[in-house]
Amino acid sequence: MADYQLFINGEYVDAQSGETFTTVDPATGQPIAEIAKAGREDSIRAIEAARKAFDEGPWPRLSGKERGEKLNQIADAIEAKSAAFAEMEARDGGGTIKKATFADVPSAVAAFRWFAKLATEEAEEVEVPGTPFPPSQNWVRYEPHGVCTGVIPWNFPFIMAAWKLGPALAAGNTSVLKPASFTSITALMLGEVFQEVDLPPGVANIVAGPGGTAGEELAASPLVDKTAFTGSTEVGRRIMQLASGTVKPVTLELGGKSANIILDDADLDIAAAVTLWGTFFHNGQVCESGTRALVHKSIYDEFLALLADKAGKIVIGSQMDFETDLGPLVSRSQVETVERYVALGREEVGEPICGGKRPDGLAEGLDPAAFYTPTIFAGVPNSAKIAQEEIFGPVLSVIPFESDDEAVAIANDSIYGLAGGVQSSNLDRARSVANRMRTGTVWINDYHLLSPERPFGGYKQSGIGRELGIQGLRAYQQVKHVHANPGGSRDNYIHLSALSGNI
Repeated sequence: MADYQLFINGEYVDAQSGETFTTVDPATGQPIAEIAKAGREDSIRAIEAARKAFDEGPWPRLSGKERGEKLNQIADAIEAKSAAFAEMEARDGGGTIKKATFADVPSAVAAFRWFAKLATEEAEEVEVPGTPFPPSQNWVRYEPHGVCTGVIPWNFPFIMAAWKLGPALAAGNTSVLKPASFTSITALMLGEVFQEVDLPPGVANIVAGPGGTAGEELAASPLVDKTAFTGSTEVGRRIMQLASGTVKPVTLELGGKSANIILDDADLDIAAAVTLWGTFFHNGQVCESGTRALVHKSIYDEFLALLADKAGKIVIGSQMDFETDLGPLVSRSQVETVERYVALGREEVGEPICGGKRPDGLAEGLDPAAFYTPTIFAGVPNSAKIAQEEIFGPVLSVIPFESDDEAVAIANDSIYGLAGGVQSSNLDRARSVANRMRTGTVWINDYHLLSPERPFGGYKQSGIGRELGIQGLRAYQQVKHVHANPGGSRDNYIHLSALSGNI
């Protein structure tokens, strides 16, 4: 069993308390590693290292091109170790090795490369129109905040690490990252990459430990200039409260209960496959999953039959098998949460049309308590708790509608606004529906596809700000206006007479 330490000021170190915690393979319950358990004092140590690196070190004083070169080196080093990162991402979190190999690791690499490109190509100072009277020159500067902290969730730990570190470092900030306790390994492994590419000490620090101690300090500390969080809306509210003490800016990417609208002109076979992909990818443990399928009444029964048939073909098994579609959920406690919501769904709308139980016939050594079958409830009113509350598991609520206007109204009837989908053979009609959905991302005839080049984030209680795209870089930059009067003549200061003609 491996041991992992905290990464602070360019070195791997034990927690000051000497405490550790065990992380396990969720499919078997067997231990994978012992991890140093950071407390508040360790977060303070990491923040102080980042503060010194920003105030005194070379990183914020490098050119954007130089920072971009270093970020590309990080991406190169990750690619060279891609198999190791993929294996540990799958073992630690329960996502399939197929997902880790073809989505998680490449997406993290792509994020570092995108922000390397922005660091290299985006001007840090832009001249803007001046004024003829009084004469002036004017510039807008994009400058780093300083010390930026990031707290990331357990569902996509490696991608989320890149989403937080990439833009922060590209903009010239220094950073402290805290991964979730369930899935800390791949984030901590990044320390080896940072050492390999000679990232200056203190520029990127990684602490693993409880959110209530190690995590809260990252939002509350007066030495921190900006904080970013991805996770539940409930915890996001707490992050906002903690950050408000020093009025530091926050980026929050929070919960979702996204609606996937299937119009009556959709290709039903493809739309059914997209709907299942949109819901059950990574066991529904995705903040923007399309866990509400809104289906036109004229195709409702036929579409339900297609969903049930296709859902029955999804392969459940070990996450380390490339033939597996769905591995275990991240923990047994998450399975229990799903079971509570399924029981509630049975009370609210009746038996699911498929799933609704732990799987049978798993291979020897796999614990059924860690797995759950894809579950679909039909005839769900949008007011039902299973249609309003984020379950974060493989549960789909299918809701009928009669018109495009009604579909939009149902989709928008949620405290969340993270994502959504529209399935239709008429692009103009689909775009009309998409444009009226109050949500940060809408996929037409697809789902889940994100790119570092395009912004991601939510409306309403799904968050504040955007990650990725040029917007993702700007979130880690302060904007400064510089005004220069050429001076040299009293005529250039005629406006001073508005105060007093005698000065």
